[in-house]
Amino acid sequence: MSEKQVRVGVVMGSDSDWEKINGVAKALDEFDVGYEIRVMSAHRTPEKVLEYASTAKSRGLGVVIAAAGGAAHLAGVIASHTTLPVIGIPVKTDLMGGLDSLLSIVQMPGDVPVATVGTGSGGARNAGILAVQMLALADPKLADALVEFKRKLVEKIAAKDEAF
Repeated sequence: MSEKQVRVGVVMGSDSDWEKINGVAKALDEFDVGYEIRVMSAHRTPEKVLEYASTAKSRGLGVVIAAAGGAAHLAGVIASHTTLPVIGIPVKTDLMGGLDSLLSIVQMPGDVPVATVGTGSGGARNAGILAVQMLALADPKLADALVEFKRKLVEKIAAKDEAF
């Protein structure tokens, strides 16, 4: 069995976030895109985050997806230490249902962009698909897979429409 080349880094601030964001892995698996999963904290392990982000490109990653709740600084800290695109997943929290996380990620200062998806399972899945779209810019096989994915979405909705 051949091992997939790791092209996407998936980082979360806490292992308890995994149950909320595992849709990202399912989306990447659908497109046969290799990924790594790491747990690190912008606040508790800042040196680890710095080392991870600053070596991501040289290790072959093309996109980093960072999930965090509350203050949700992880994506921004990673973005400040890499030239790779970073996608932030705002993790749902008990305090504000993820609105706090969302606002933290979308309020990045100028010159440090972080693409942000919605909260909830749809957001995690969208992060995976967005990573595939970014990689597909330089990968014709992935680009073709996305065309097929979109075609199947149309068929799926058309079938549901006909069922009524």
